[in-house]
Amino acid sequence: MASLNTFGAVLSHAIALEARLGAWYQELGLAQQAKAAEKRRKKLERARREHVLEITLEPIVGLDAAEYALDLGDGSPAGQAAAARVAARFYADAAPKLNVRAAQRALERCGKEHRQ
Repeated sequence: MASLNTFGAVLSHAIALEARLGAWYQELGLAQQAKAAEKRRKKLERARREHVLEITLEPIVGLDAAEYALDLGDGSPAGQAAAARVAARFYADAAPKLNVRAAQRALERCGKEHRQ
């Protein structure tokens, strides 16, 4: 897996994570969760688009996509909770590493939604 060492890489990973979760929830017939994942994905895309000009070129250290791999093979409530924990952990780890406060807040909100 890729190292998440730039602003764009972190947000791209977050967007892909939400897209995968949304598709998975849709397959499980969980329309409300799929809709929430799509909403988070759109917010993250907007954050990436709007704040790309503010990015400084400081590298991000300590994030690796392999540590946040989703196991979407288990559609049970326990499997759903495990996927939500992985997503929440990613957002909790990634948010403080971004140097754009608005993007940090977007990641923090996504993490909060996954913890609920």
